[in-house]
Amino acid sequence: MTDPKPAITDIEQLLDDEESVSLACVLSFNANDPSGAGGLSSDAVAMASVGAHCMPICTGTYVRDTSGITDFFALDDEAVHDQARAVAEDVPVQVIKVGFVGTPESLAVIAELSDDYDGVPVVAYMPNLSWWEEDKIDAYLDAFRELLLPQTSVLVGHHSTLRRWLLPDWRGERNPGPRDIAKAAAELGVPYTLVTGLPLPEQHIDNVLASPETVLAHEKFERIEAVFAGAGDTLTAALAALLATGMDLPEATSEALHYLDRCLDEGFRPGMGQVIPDRLFWALPEGEETDDDGPEVHPGVDYFEVPFNETKH
Repeated sequence: MTDPKPAITDIEQLLDDEESVSLACVLSFNANDPSGAGGLSSDAVAMASVGAHCMPICTGTYVRDTSGITDFFALDDEAVHDQARAVAEDVPVQVIKVGFVGTPESLAVIAELSDDYDGVPVVAYMPNLSWWEEDKIDAYLDAFRELLLPQTSVLVGHHSTLRRWLLPDWRGERNPGPRDIAKAAAELGVPYTLVTGLPLPEQHIDNVLASPETVLAHEKFERIEAVFAGAGDTLTAALAALLATGMDLPEATSEALHYLDRCLDEGFRPGMGQVIPDRLFWALPEGEETDDDGPEVHPGVDYFEVPFNETKH
């Protein structure tokens, strides 16, 4: 008679399967970044650090070093489509994260997939694109506005980037606040906007999660000048991953901002350019973290924003 009890190896396999299913999975569209500052490698490490599994969909690759971006080579939309459909039809997706996609055609692919997965939150990041050619910037922003923003649950971006994009004709006596930007985003279909890098008095900056009606969360940091590459990707990836694990939006936003703060505190400069966030700061052996007596690196006013680069190509 066959023993109905499963073998030890079968039990171990069942436990392994259950464990793998319980890990939240995020579908991440982004570019490859050879410097490791941002892009898909940033997404994968940041998401793993906060407890989620990244499924990276490559949209192309930057040509860059730690000083800045000089070019971008896009994958065609069919390659982006086939990557995403293959894994999304196999693995349950809790959240879709969108970084830099590079072409209107690939944005259309993501918008179509997001529409098919109705109910899956979309967390989208708009980086500073000043390194790019003006006609390409305009085409990309127009496509993002028309195709992806109606599918976006949370839009993330630096105050100056979002203001230039969403409120180009602002004529108020004061700078637009986070609720003004959130209102402009909401008119395009976005319910929540995370606005970073807002200047405050006494050498501080604020980062605000807002809807048109209210501020849902904010975190304030000391403003000490330092230029980072990859901070925005890190924040957006952590936020998407934390939402995938089941946190509510205000709590996930606060946790993601505090995670980024620690990444920047332990940031390092591997080359001759900008500082890169240490997304694995928690893995440092005890005693190897930044020396408290040494110079600390804190986020400055532009720590979510790549500095303007005059390079055109």
